[in-house]
Amino acid sequence: MAEKGDCIASAYGYDLGGRFVDFQPLGFGVNGLVLSAMDSRACRKVAVKKIALSDARSMKHALREIKIIRRLDHDNIVKVYEVLGPKGTDLQGELFKFSVAYIVQEYMETDLARLLEQGTLAEEHAKLFMYQLLRGLKYIHSANVLHRDLKPANIFISTEDLVLKIGDFGLARIVDQHYSHKGYLSEGLVTKWYRSPRLLLSPNNYTKAIDMWAAGCILAEMLTGRMLFAGTL
Repeated sequence: MAEKGDCIASAYGYDLGGRFVDFQPLGFGVNGLVLSAMDSRACRKVAVKKIALSDARSMKHALREIKIIRRLDHDNIVKVYEVLGPKGTDLQGELFKFSVAYIVQEYMETDLARLLEQGTLAEEHAKLFMYQLLRGLKYIHSANVLHRDLKPANIFISTEDLVLKIGDFGLARIVDQHYSHKGYLSEGLVTKWYRSPRLLLSPNNYTKAIDMWAAGCILAEMLTGRMLFAGTL
């Protein structure tokens, strides 16, 4: 099993030394690929996001994501354990010296998108998940951060205890009252179904309301099984 995991890690260009074993594909984040693995040192299963640092732009995006996730610590936010370089090197803030970075984070069994593929949720489950989503958003916003890419695929669920956690901060931004965010909504792999139509048609300065709108769309999908504006844009 470990040999198969090592082959998977090699196929996807993962190079973390011998500490992490039994790699399995999980999916793609905004800025990189995500595999699950067993951390032999901590004796726990983790998710490992690989971010390629190929140019100045990818370096800037990686630095921004790492800066944000390191300041967030909440029950409804996916926990980040550490950020490593090639062969498991401790980055120590010197990201520019490396060609790749690995974000080692909490492993979650599934995400809301996969649950919704099975049909609408029971009302009590929708209420429970929405409460936790808003609780996590309140914390994110209190840290002066906008997620900007809130969607079911970035909302992770523990099937054992139904704990919800927000993840993938690849498009997140720290709010700066002296900086105009105009025109930056289209960068990256941004979904349109959880964005305000006004912002999609005419990007402008935006606030925490961008995440609240997305949360409302997600609630509607949990209860009806349909994306709010599917087929209308």
